Amino acid sequence: MADTTLVDTLICAAAQAWKDDGEVLATGIGLVPRLAASLAKLTVNPDLMMTDSEAWLVSEPVPVGPRGDYRIKREAHMGFARIFDNVWGGKRHAMVGPTQIDRYGQANISMIGSDYRRPRTQMLGVRGYPGNSINHANSFFVPNHSPKVFVEGEVDMVCSAGYNPGRLARGWSLDEIDIRLVVTQLCVMDFGGPDHQLRLRSLHPGVGIDQVRQATGFEIHVGDDVGTTPAPTEAQLALLARLDPHGLRASALGS
Repeated sequence: MADTTLVDTLICAAAQAWKDDGEVLATGIGLVPRLAASLAKLTVNPDLMMTDSEAWLVSEPVPVGPRGDYRIKREAHMGFARIFDNVWGGKRHAMVGPTQIDRYGQANISMIGSDYRRPRTQMLGVRGYPGNSINHANSFFVPNHSPKVFVEGEVDMVCSAGYNPGRLARGWSLDEIDIRLVVTQLCVMDFGGPDHQLRLRSLHPGVGIDQVRQATGFEIHVGDDVGTTPAPTEAQLALLARLDPHGLRASALGS
């Protein structure tokens, strides 16, 4: 698929992550997740709460890029205290872009290398990821599905809780971990396989199952009901043109 067609397909697929959430705070980290959350609010879940990325709840998603004559439709103040109330109360669903993901769904945004004191590559640090992954639902967006992202062993730095019984906090069960969708440039997956195994849900047009297997550093579950990721509808494309009036998403997947 052409880059613009592919990224629109990914955004529409990722929007489904929030479909059944009801009134929760939707947070998309990065351009594609942000557009996906915005599209979800305008289509599959109008009850979603969204902010202007500053300090206000908004009644409609704010377009990305220069706003021109657009005026933000603010509803109420949403400072850090209220954000954390939503986080601790589980009333948030974030879509993030980890650098590494392992078979347990544990994610790494901190560093690459075997020695944390002398990392081969230093990144963000764990930030708020431990608390986020324990307290509320999370989904993943991966623009480059490869064994470097979906790693064979554990991630180099475990920044988020996953379905690893050896790392669960005291008193927790695997059922309390909530990782929803995993959307990549090849497919849509989740952790709904046997024993929370990564499961293939749909393939993007032109992608084969073997291609996904070769790009994943561990075994994934492939059931009998793997479908094809739906193409965007005309209505969805019209909304994306409103949400991204400058076409920034065309370069979201890189070269």
